[in-house]
Amino acid sequence: MAGILYLVPTPIGNLGDISRRAAETLAAVDFIAAEDTRVTLKLLNHLGIKKPLVSYYRHNTQTGGQAVLERLLAGESCALVTDAGTPAVSDPGEELVALCAGADVEVVSIPGPCALITALSVSGLPTGRFTFEGFLAMNKKNRRAHLESLAEETRTMIFYEAPHKLPATLADLKEAFGGERRITLCRELTKLHEQVWRTTLDEAENWYAQNSPKGEFVLVVEGGCPLKTDTPTLEQGEARVAELAEQGVSLRDAVRQAARELGLPKNSLYHRCTGKK
Repeated sequence: MAGILYLVPTPIGNLGDISRRAAETLAAVDFIAAEDTRVTLKLLNHLGIKKPLVSYYRHNTQTGGQAVLERLLAGESCALVTDAGTPAVSDPGEELVALCAGADVEVVSIPGPCALITALSVSGLPTGRFTFEGFLAMNKKNRRAHLESLAEETRTMIFYEAPHKLPATLADLKEAFGGERRITLCRELTKLHEQVWRTTLDEAENWYAQNSPKGEFVLVVEGGCPLKTDTPTLEQGEARVAELAEQGVSLRDAVRQAARELGLPKNSLYHRCTGKK
């Protein structure tokens, strides 16, 4: 009979957030698959637990996952953990869960710490409907495409970001959604220097253009207003740009004016008019 894969959330900063059930599960399984065995060993030492550890991280999900699956099929039980938070949510685990599902191996998720839910709940922004967008791509083309796909998003949006990339990300978010869009920046959640700042993209971008960010961030961004039936489209914007161009206005100035007149995102309109992807 196959064993069970347990998805065990670990604290995102405060070791006191480990639940009794999570600790009991770690103590009961045959082995633990960890994103970083050194990080997990510190947690196990804190809990007084000794268990065999194997590596399962982003760059060995195929070989590492197959090795874990074989042991599960042989009847062993395994706890999957990441460095912080819930496995398989913006952290390794998605592929392993799919492998287990395909092999009819039972997967049990233990509720626990999750940075995106922690940030959303304290953001002060609408929580009824939201979309988790994770980390934006480093590649400028992919990043732009990602943000353009969210141009008409009305749900609250949640992003993760590292400190060294935060200023550029805030500038991109401001350009995509406008400086008046509300944002809550959650820094170092549950840790000693936890900070929650409710502001606008304009103010956030200006502040971090002059001050170095420290710590890991969760960004909770307000969704846009629902589209009305008479809301101008990019197609209409392109037509307006063509009209202005016929009057001798340069392409960039025509795009800027048409975007302002129709309330359209300037970047999206420019890329449509130039055929860039």
